[in-house]
Amino acid sequence: MTMIELALRVFIVDDEPPARNRLRELLHDCNEQIALEVVGEASNGQEALDKLVEAPVDVVLMDIRMPQMDGIELAQHLQKLDKPPLIIFTTAYDAYAIKAFELRAIDYLLKPIRLGRLFEALSRARDAVPVQTEVLRELLPEPRKHLSIHERGKIQLVPVEQVLYLRAELKYITVRTAEREFLLEESLTALEKEFATRFVRIHRNCIVAKDAIVGFQKGGDENESGWLVKLQGIDELLPISRRQQNLVKEYR
Repeated sequence: MTMIELALRVFIVDDEPPARNRLRELLHDCNEQIALEVVGEASNGQEALDKLVEAPVDVVLMDIRMPQMDGIELAQHLQKLDKPPLIIFTTAYDAYAIKAFELRAIDYLLKPIRLGRLFEALSRARDAVPVQTEVLRELLPEPRKHLSIHERGKIQLVPVEQVLYLRAELKYITVRTAEREFLLEESLTALEKEFATRFVRIHRNCIVAKDAIVGFQKGGDENESGWLVKLQGIDELLPISRRQQNLVKEYR
């Protein structure tokens, strides 16, 4: 009995139409030797995320540098899917990044992409392990512009510039904006490190947006410093720990 090979479902993300067309042509040629199906394409990260949440795929061929959201940030958000796709990055430059991909076994295609190299990457895709979020975070030269929230079977992007505070509660992080709260499964320590220029720690379990601080007032319980911080856009007051009470002097 001959086993039927299931076709790899491939999705293309590149902001340049000629580049997407080139990949489609190469994938058509690869299809003669490896079963695959191009199921869609997108011209930017946001569009790609919206489509891939609705229709999961096996492999994403993804440009690194794109406007609005680059490929590495998009790859991070895709890890929140129930079945994250395999990522094959494409790039026309950044030799230092390519070296990092090699060392961490993240596949890449150097533009102009050649048929043999693409075929090699797709052939390994079936046995590849999806890129881990921690690795992607190390490769990303700048902090993410969005946090990705897995909610009701969908991925919702929350702009970091709208986040007022991040507070650790059990295994979740409460992400607070002026409008509402979200739950995020990430490390507060890692978030503090990634967004060090934007957030400041006020407590062992909470960091707040520096630009959102509008004032302080007395009123914490006896186990705290006695100070509370007021943030723009919400009525909630957050306690400052004794260890972080110098923050009050810095902002007053």
